[in-house]
Amino acid sequence: MDYVVSYRKYIPRDFEEVIGQKNITETLKKAIEKKMLSKSFLFCGPRGVGKTTCAKILARKVNNFYYEEKKSMFNIIELDAASNNSVDDIRNIINQVNFRPQYGKYKVYIIDEVHMLSNSAFNAFLKILEDPPSHVIFILATTEKNKILSTIISRCQVYDFKRISVNEITNYLRKICKKEGIEFEEDALLLISEISDGSLRDALSIFDKLILDSNKRLLSDRVYNQLGLLDIEYCLKITNLILKKEIYNVFLLFDEIIKKGVNINMFITSLSKHFRNLFLSKERRTIKLIYFSEKRKKEFWIQSKKISKNFIKKALNLCNKTEITYKSNKDIRLALEIALINLTSIT
Repeated sequence: MDYVVSYRKYIPRDFEEVIGQKNITETLKKAIEKKMLSKSFLFCGPRGVGKTTCAKILARKVNNFYYEEKKSMFNIIELDAASNNSVDDIRNIINQVNFRPQYGKYKVYIIDEVHMLSNSAFNAFLKILEDPPSHVIFILATTEKNKILSTIISRCQVYDFKRISVNEITNYLRKICKKEGIEFEEDALLLISEISDGSLRDALSIFDKLILDSNKRLLSDRVYNQLGLLDIEYCLKITNLILKKEIYNVFLLFDEIIKKGVNINMFITSLSKHFRNLFLSKERRTIKLIYFSEKRKKEFWIQSKKISKNFIKKALNLCNKTEITYKSNKDIRLALEIALINLTSIT
């Protein structure tokens, strides 16, 4: 049997399986049940959050097709506007819309990355959106709503998809691990969820890569190593040395970090996030905003007791300034070492 990536293997087949977009899926279900369907939809939001997935589910539901039904391919026409963005591409659609579907009730046109259409294509498309045939539904999807003409937006029912939360992605990955018999640490799943930046598709892509490299054992230290990220253990150690003002030991530890294969471009970002977690650990109400296991949260809380809020604020500002400027320096390592000297010098 051919290998199937997790994103394809676990793609939602019904609205109930869609993660993190309950308000939208519930509204779409009611619209279908009450037969109050718009002729044109605009699905907006970040990549990998379920826009195209929901569009395909909606297209099947309005035609009463099951997921496996092959005849749905005659009713669902997909167009990627990133590579088909000319006025001729839109005219091809206009020439087709008057033909009624062979099966089901509706022909559904899903146009992905619709913001990539040229101005002339948008103007041509506007005419068909104003008065589409009764058997046609348009679903437009975009990651950049601000680039869509207001005249297009005004003719669509707009749905704003949100980033999927760390907890929702973690829960989803946990279910896959249990189903696939994968050994995992909670912190490993939380780390994947956090760096995916709200995109379930990105999280699953990272997840697949790590599983292939680790023989079905998803451990947090391996996640850090394979992604070239700075391990929390190093963050805790380097912060302790900074607090003790042991600058030469800081340099030695930084050298060890580089030799271990940590992505140097991610170093200051990881350190910034660590100081952010320490700041949140100063107040019990905000510890819940730290997406790590309870064991890690306790370690942050213990270290936060050794450091003042004022120190953390200065450290965050310094890290932020370094992050903005260090890549323009010809010697990135030197720029980061200067930042570490400055961090050790905070009073």
